[in-house]
Amino acid sequence: QVQLVESGGGLGQPGGSLSLSCAASGFTLEYYAIGWFRQAPGNEREAVSCISGRDGDIYYVDSLKGRYTISADNAKNTVFLQMTSLGPEDSAVYYCAAVPCPTYYCSDYSCPTTVGEYDYWGQGTQVTVSS
Repeated sequence: QVQLVESGGGLGQPGGSLSLSCAASGFTLEYYAIGWFRQAPGNEREAVSCISGRDGDIYYVDSLKGRYTISADNAKNTVFLQMTSLGPEDSAVYYCAAVPCPTYYCSDYSCPTTVGEYDYWGQGTQVTVSS
């Protein structure tokens, strides 16, 4: 049974950092693309970052490049999202999502960046940036 569990959210200080985790079970990360999305109240869920497999394609939404870093630890079957220089605009519920890579090698697959392209979702973790 595929399961994704996010953790690491909470209250962040402006200018500070938070690290989110997405622990996967029921499948092997190496053969999946994992995406991070966020949704603020009244807004649609939007892509933040994604990674294909262990060390394949990585994507960041332009507005977050340089502040967010995605990484995967295959031994822990976990994907991380490191967020720095936090601001109130980063406040949202953050979700991770998974979809199998359609290619044999995930490194050949550009990770998807839209909600509808993912098959599995976690329950989300709340990030609030406030002083």
